[in-house]
Amino acid sequence: MTSPARLFGRGSWTEASRIAAVLRQETVGGALLLAGAAIALVWANSSWGGAYESLRDTRVGPASLHLDLTLGTWAADGLLAIFFFVAGLELKREFVAGDLREPRRAVLPIAAAVGGMAVPALLFVLFNLGGREGALRGWAIPSATDIAFALAVLAVISTHLPTALRTFLLTLAVVDDLLAIVVIAIFYTEQLSIGFLALSLLPMAAFGLLVQRRVRSWWLLLPLAVLTWVFMHESGVHATVAGVLLAFTVPVVRSDAAGGPDAGPGLAEHFEHRIRPLSAGVAVPVFAFFSAGVAVGGLSGLGASLGDSIAIGIMVGLVLGKAIGITGATWLVARFTRAQLDEDLGWPDVVGLALLGGMGFTVSLLITELAYGAESESYDHAKVGILAGTVAAALLAAVVLRLRNRRYRRIAEEESVDADADGIPDVYQRPSAES
Repeated sequence: MTSPARLFGRGSWTEASRIAAVLRQETVGGALLLAGAAIALVWANSSWGGAYESLRDTRVGPASLHLDLTLGTWAADGLLAIFFFVAGLELKREFVAGDLREPRRAVLPIAAAVGGMAVPALLFVLFNLGGREGALRGWAIPSATDIAFALAVLAVISTHLPTALRTFLLTLAVVDDLLAIVVIAIFYTEQLSIGFLALSLLPMAAFGLLVQRRVRSWWLLLPLAVLTWVFMHESGVHATVAGVLLAFTVPVVRSDAAGGPDAGPGLAEHFEHRIRPLSAGVAVPVFAFFSAGVAVGGLSGLGASLGDSIAIGIMVGLVLGKAIGITGATWLVARFTRAQLDEDLGWPDVVGLALLGGMGFTVSLLITELAYGAESESYDHAKVGILAGTVAAALLAAVVLRLRNRRYRRIAEEESVDADADGIPDVYQRPSAES
């Protein structure tokens, strides 16, 4: 008789070790993101707040190409394209060569990401029905998960979260971000230029042709990527979409002429290894610095912001919506596939992970600017809601996960055992690890 499928069961050792390396980089990036956001908040609310705004609003770039953008816009449109390029590479690799190429493993993070986006959006709408005009434009703000922020919190609370849960959190956040890009492209594109959109396909096709031929020369690929970004920006579609589409053209496995899948990492992993430090260490922290600086205006201003239905909807969406959506979707997968949680884990672990999913920041701030505009009162109130909701989700997740940390420590010790000294922990070589 076939044993039931396991949710959050251990995957392969190859995938676990690769994910561990990725998470180490993202954890460092999360610390830098926290630092950038904190500096921006302190500076914006100090007596030198005007200097911060002047720096953020400084325009650079060629006006003849309509690229005389503010530094804040360059961070949101330009640097985040790098972030989404890496996210696209990660997602493609997971579904082509990673453990998620198996449909039974892929269904859980996809369902959880969808649930974790739909429920927060619904709660935001409920809190803003009948509100002031234009408030509902921000329905997608609480739908995103910031993996760098979540991992930074894990590093601070020093929890021994099992590899399977960390992998799920990373994959959930990547799928979440890619779905958010689809939402941005469809719902936040106001004016579409078909001509420029068609033009963007030409350098993108050339880029795809070169990478399919395993060309790695940056002096060929980078100009094509920049041209794709410029034309996408001019088309009216948010320019970060270019990063995702370019990533999807990159091959994951080696060609047969180069030895096939067993000959080592493919071009996608090569690019990811090279570009992820730039994304985590520069692009996202700089974006956080230029986006998180909101002048609260003292306790009275903070109270006014937190009392706005927009901020309330965002906070409830991030904290309650994410927890309900991710946990509920996981329960539905278990219910309708008759899968069972891994024997070492329980539903409190799922709830703790779902609360971590409520740490929205990078993409939430991006959607806020698209929804309300950078100079509006709603924009400032929404940013306060994002920060407050993210902090609340982090504190609740820390409490739940710390209460379970003794169990996690035991699992971590088991995963580190290597009885036969072959470099692979024995727990990954048991048949049950593949179930």
